[in-house]
Amino acid sequence: MKNYYSTIDNIVLTFSDIEEDSTGFETITFRFERPNDKGFDFAEGKLPENQIYKSYGFSEDEMMQMQQYLRNNSFIIWEIARERGEKQSA
Repeated sequence: MKNYYSTIDNIVLTFSDIEEDSTGFETITFRFERPNDKGFDFAEGKLPENQIYKSYGFSEDEMMQMQQYLRNNSFIIWEIARERGEKQSA
């Protein structure tokens, strides 16, 4: 992922620039990662749906907490992605 957002309890959240999906809607791909003994645990999904569609190594409870964290921070993530996109196109 291109944009770093936060690290909490050794879990890093990154996100993509704003992308356009096949139906023309704007989306952002997000990824949570945490190092483990064999590499990384991860959870990946899309905003604005706030749905994790691919994961490995996180418990259901952890995934629910990550989704809540995304709900609480999605506005800021959208703003950062939009601002960075405008700077790149300028």
